[in-house]
Amino acid sequence: MESQSTKRLEPMTIPESKRQRTLSHSSNEDTITQTSDMDMSDSEETRLGEDLEHGLIGYLDSPRISKILGECRILVIGAGGLGCEILKNLALTGFKHLDVIDMDTIDLSNLNRQFLFRKADIGQSKAIVAAKFVMSRVPGVEVIPYYGKIQDKDEDYYRQFQLVICGLDSVEARRWINAKLVNMVEEGDMESWKPLIDGGTEGFKGQTRVILPTMSSCYECSLDMFNQPTTFPICTIANTPRLPEHCVEWASVLEWPRVWNDKKYDTDNPEDIHWIYTQALKRADEFNITGVTYSLTQGVVKNIIPAIASTNAIIAASCCNEAFKLVTAIANPLNNYMMYTGNEGIYTYTFEHQKKAECPVCGSESMIAELSPTMTIEELIEWLKDKPETQLKKPSLRTATTSIYMQAPKALEKATRPNLSKQLGSLVEEGEYITITDSALPVSLQLRIKWKIA
Repeated sequence: MESQSTKRLEPMTIPESKRQRTLSHSSNEDTITQTSDMDMSDSEETRLGEDLEHGLIGYLDSPRISKILGECRILVIGAGGLGCEILKNLALTGFKHLDVIDMDTIDLSNLNRQFLFRKADIGQSKAIVAAKFVMSRVPGVEVIPYYGKIQDKDEDYYRQFQLVICGLDSVEARRWINAKLVNMVEEGDMESWKPLIDGGTEGFKGQTRVILPTMSSCYECSLDMFNQPTTFPICTIANTPRLPEHCVEWASVLEWPRVWNDKKYDTDNPEDIHWIYTQALKRADEFNITGVTYSLTQGVVKNIIPAIASTNAIIAASCCNEAFKLVTAIANPLNNYMMYTGNEGIYTYTFEHQKKAECPVCGSESMIAELSPTMTIEELIEWLKDKPETQLKKPSLRTATTSIYMQAPKALEKATRPNLSKQLGSLVEEGEYITITDSALPVSLQLRIKWKIA
């Protein structure tokens, strides 16, 4: 593998030919930021290129870099374990204009690693408290918080930023912002191109990746790399529970709807979680099962992955290093995926994740599905939910002429419900395209049908 430090980075804008969605390969040599050529003469550009070619990095506090950092505006999505570290690092690095979005409030369990918060802050917005804390500790930094969902904001909002950094614990939110930034790209308009840096941790493991919309592979291209949440057979949790997790699942999946009917529990509401916890505890006592705790209940219901402060610090540092490199062009950015493993020593591995031509977000080709014409529409929907490359939640299906099944509005769902039991071959011709929409994606997915030969 060629060392990244030996490649030359040319500080110029990205050629239009390199920004097409049909591009199947991208190189760090083509990767430049919108601000990297700020106030640089031809001789300075040449010297920078020569220095990088020899693995040399210039002064990190030069007037040019200070000006770039002072004018750059970065959006941080998530103010949890990773987000706190990222905000701190960016502010101390010299970035002056930061925005942060988070829909969560501060919980007691956050305080062991989310160091921007104090006990007095419990119940308040993470984004608002984090912004206030950073501004109070780092003079001259402006942090604008938003307490809400990323889906609340439109394209004009995201166009304000030079790049976006994600410190999320939600695959669905990552998919949404990834698709939003890819779809924002307009040919000939560099202001619409926003690099995405994504960090994630799971216990002693973590990863950092740099996504250059329409140029490199996007988050959706690698969806099949991620494990789906663990599920338990309904017969086990209903009749023969053996684990504390079975008891929590019973309380949340079976007992909650029995008691509360159509009311859905709120995973961010302590009262709802406590109710599920007490019911799970009773269930555990009945079957002589130990290990049901409030934190376990939260973990099962919210699919929480254990967080370790040191792993968060390592991944956040990597994300902020990439932000610094992208904005200043002082060194070549990550190309494009770094995996960190800390459970058995310290190990990192960097590789280039390739674009997928059939990616529904950044690809140029539709996905081909080889299916049986006798498959029912209900079975097709379950297949789409389970398929690693799609992992949809509530897909709606239609062709150019027919609404096969629509999840909403209620009247249309009721009208198309009879199709669930019908065979796919009775509604779709071979070679026909099914357009799939889902709440997990702000874009539609095109599925071309090919009949499976028995």
